[in-house]
Amino acid sequence: MALIITDECINCDVCEPECPNGAISQGEEIYKIDPNLCTECVGHYNEPQCVEVCPVDCIIINPNRIETKEQLQAKYQLLVSAK
Repeated sequence: MALIITDECINCDVCEPECPNGAISQGEEIYKIDPNLCTECVGHYNEPQCVEVCPVDCIIINPNRIETKEQLQAKYQLLVSAK
């Protein structure tokens, strides 16, 4: 389950530095999450750090990118091995 940022985003800049995978970046109007890099912090933390710090709760599960914890762990392993 990659996460997405909804249009409720206020561009407060707190989520981007919290992402251990570098999945969050500034989009044209709001921040965006690269689903190929988002592991919901699996492998790093127990909870997604961007969700923890978001003041407006605009980061939700992407309904078009449902992944199991095992799939997220495998993606994390690939990202770590690519570094």
